[in-house]
Formats: sequence, structure tokens, C-alpha cells
Amino acid sequence: MSTIYQYPKRSRFFSYFLVALLFFALGWQGNERGYLNFANNGADENEDQISVADDVDLSLFWTVWNSVAEKYIDENAVEKEKMVYGAIKGMVNALDDPYTVFMDPEESREFSDSLEGTLEGIGAELSVEDKNIVIVSPIKDSPAERAGLLPGDIIYKINDELAGDMTLFEAIGKIRGQKGTTVNLTIIRENVDRPIEVSIVRESIELESVTVEELDNGITYLSVNQFNEKTLDEFNKAISAMILKEPKGLIIDLRYNGGGYLDAAVDMLSFLLPSNTEAVKLRERQAVGTKDKTLYTNGNPKLLNVPLVVLVNEGSASASEILAGAIQDNKRGGVMGTQSFGKGTVQEVASFEDGSSIRITIAKWLTPNGRDINKIGITPDMIVELTDDDIAKKYDRQKEEAIKYLTNLK
Repeated sequence: MSTIYQYPKRSRFFSYFLVALLFFALGWQGNERGYLNFANNGADENEDQISVADDVDLSLFWTVWNSVAEKYIDENAVEKEKMVYGAIKGMVNALDDPYTVFMDPEESREFSDSLEGTLEGIGAELSVEDKNIVIVSPIKDSPAERAGLLPGDIIYKINDELAGDMTLFEAIGKIRGQKGTTVNLTIIRENVDRPIEVSIVRESIELESVTVEELDNGITYLSVNQFNEKTLDEFNKAISAMILKEPKGLIIDLRYNGGGYLDAAVDMLSFLLPSNTEAVKLRERQAVGTKDKTLYTNGNPKLLNVPLVVLVNEGSASASEILAGAIQDNKRGGVMGTQSFGKGTVQEVASFEDGSSIRITIAKWLTPNGRDINKIGITPDMIVELTDDDIAKKYDRQKEEAIKYLTNLK
């Protein structure tokens, strides 16, 4: 479901991210940068934390703690640090929000490692819906895609273990693994009567943020696969080269793009929309009620007059939906494809001195016109679906229809 940050240029201690879909971790370079450190933010914050704790009766917690510590039959199993982390996870899980997660130091370290380099796995993004582990997007040209996994597939079993009994992080850990090894998944798919059994050989997953293809009739096709720290530079280089050829049209493909940094989406929109145009609204919690904050485009809009189509599908989430929603609301171009995923919340990340970390949903994001797309998605201006025959013949009907649309515009 994952992950959009505002770049640290805004604040060393306060970075937003949208989890595009918790966690882009099945053998994919995820999208996270920086941490919000709560540990040393001053006495006033500590006083606030104490005052909040004073409003809560923790006597039952300590009664249960002491009972377990003193009476549990296996004394060696009573590991206090493990119990503390378990208690914190239970508290966070009680929010019933798959995007709000506490990780102990080991989990945090593994997750951070996954964000810094190439992983080995199947190449898919997962989320939790109705307590089911669900595939948001198979990464393009990944083992997951080649095995035929689709957005919306429910993972019922992982190597004969029920995925429904696992947390999202546990499921990710079991699906990831060493290159060359195999993971067996049992998939439940809508409108398919029987579970689907697939065996997938794990690989090293490497994914370029932006790929470019020059099409006929002066049309440029840009596939944006993720929104990470490299995306803006790669997009800028592609756009700079494209401008020299005086393009007649541009296709930005966000299909199966689960998201990334918030600022990357805003900065990309800055190439496509006039300066100081509304890109996205953040609805944040205040002491009383909520407050909206608007982020605007910036920089040099190099592509204001190039006809544009943005492709989306059910695997397009978070940052992808921000970009598509802003293009749609500002009537800058046509959005084509199928309904997007519907990830419209914002998370804040904090890491602590012991190496643990937490990610907390702290806001919603809305399109410039104030649309809340969470659990709804972006409805394309032009609905174009891929048929089973298209998939079998590897015919990209959506891309071809985008080419036709731009050609007819000329």
C-alpha cells in the first residue's frame, strides 16, 4: 500500500509520507527517506506526553504484567523487552489501521535495509483489506507479474500457512527470500471459483523509476514505476531530452505504480502545470477539528502545452493518484484506464533510540478540488479495460488507445 515523504528540505524532524501500500517490500526498493525523531524534541513535548498518560488508568496493564512475570510457567519465556514491544504493537494494532505500524529494532533494520538496496523476492506490493493480505500491484516484469498475479488477489496461504493469521510484516517476511528459492502461494481471485496455486522463484528485483520510449507521430511514452529519490532526476532528464524533439504528445504511464515520495509527485506536476497551481491538499488534525494545507507546484513548467494522457489502473496508488487527480482537476490532460486503488491517507514516521520505529496515519490527502479518494480511487476520464484476450496476446489496449487519442487530438 506505500510511501510518500515530503523531502527533508521542509524540516529535518518532520517528514510526511504516504504509505503506498505498506510496505513496498516484497523484493522491491521501497520509498522512504529520513525519520522523525521524537526522542529529543524538548521538555515541553515530554510534559505533553506525561499529561496524556495521566489521563489513562494503566493499573490493569501492570496487574497483568506482574501476573505474567511472576506466575507464567516458563520463566525463560518471560522476556521483558519482547513483552514491551508486544504491548506497543498491540496498542498500535488496536487502531485497526494497516498503515499505522510499530516495528521493533530488528524489523525496523530489515525494513530500512530493504529501502536502501535491491531486494530478493517476488516483486509485489501488499496491503491489508478486511484483514486479508491483498496484492496491490505486481511490479512490472517481476516474478509476481510473470506468474500472473493481479491487483486485488487475496493471498490465502503462503507455503501452506494461512496468511490471514499473519500480520502484514510477517507475510512480507515469509514471501521475501533468497534469490533462486521458491515460495508457494494460494491465491483467491474474484470471479474465479477455485483457489489458484502458484509457485514463484524469487529473484533480485531491480526497477528503474522512469523508462522512456519514443513512439510514432512524435509521441513520447514515459513509464513512471515508482516515486523515489531518483524519480525526479530521471523524469527531468527524460523531459529535457524530449523537449528538444518538440513532442506532439506525452503518455505518462502510472499503472502498477504503488506510490512514493509526496514531493516527487508535486515536483513532477510542476513540469506539467503552471507555477503556484494547487497540487494536493493535506487535511491534518488540529487541537480542535481539522485544517487543510495546500501544496502548490513550483519551478519551471516545461510541458504546459504538450497534449497529455495519464494511464492508471487498480494498481495505481497514493502518489500516482495524487498526480492523476491533479491533472484531472486542473483539466491539464486526460486520465485513461481503470479505477485506481484508492490510497488517500498520509503517514508520519518516527525512529527511536533503541532502533524501533513507528509509522502513524496523521492526515488525509485530497485532490485540488477537495475530492477524498480514499477507498474509492480515481475514476478515469476514459475507461479502457484490458480483456482476457488482450492479456493472452500481450496486447496493451490501454497504451494503444492513449496513442490513438493523442493522434486524433493533433
